[in-house]
Amino acid sequence: MYICKTMSSNFGYIDIILLAMIAGFIILRLRNILGRKTGHESKVFTDFSDKRYESFRKQKVNLEERNPDKLEGEEKKNFLKGAEIAYESIITSFAKGDQKKLDELLTIDMASNFKQAINERSKNGIKSELTFISMKESDLEKYEKIKTNLYATVKFVSEIISVKRDKDNKVIEGNPDRIKTVTDHWKFTKNILNKSPNWYLTEITNK
Repeated sequence: MYICKTMSSNFGYIDIILLAMIAGFIILRLRNILGRKTGHESKVFTDFSDKRYESFRKQKVNLEERNPDKLEGEEKKNFLKGAEIAYESIITSFAKGDQKKLDELLTIDMASNFKQAINERSKNGIKSELTFISMKESDLEKYEKIKTNLYATVKFVSEIISVKRDKDNKVIEGNPDRIKTVTDHWKFTKNILNKSPNWYLTEITNK
């Protein structure tokens, strides 16, 4: 009888230890999962200081240069760096519906198209959320001079989290926990006779 009681007591202690270990494991798993979600959840990068893409917006073209249709070396490097920052600014501003910021970086026609898309989205009660994760690649595909206009086509390969929600905050497109790779081909332009040194997005294609 004493032996049975002792065994029963021992099993009780073992059960308590096992339950404590299981509870600890579950807590750790939940902490890891919640921590990972917090890192990407509905987060939008909106800190776009003008100084960040100053080299892009204020890059000047020497009108006396023999080959103004070429972009090489350090100028090409600076251009692509600025183009990457402009890309991030444009896609996140579009998600936020920040038309003022978009007007600074788009041609008149492109700004009109973006405004129409933003208004349509708002009319249908759709909210867009976008998190820019990283720029994996940027490459100058084409650079040309047509009369007094310069055109630069850039290939971007980026990682983002993109989600659309309806008026009830239900996800209707995308996954808030999934990073996706996106490839875009954007064409920028500027007029070398214009006092403004800014480049503007004029075309987006999906090749």
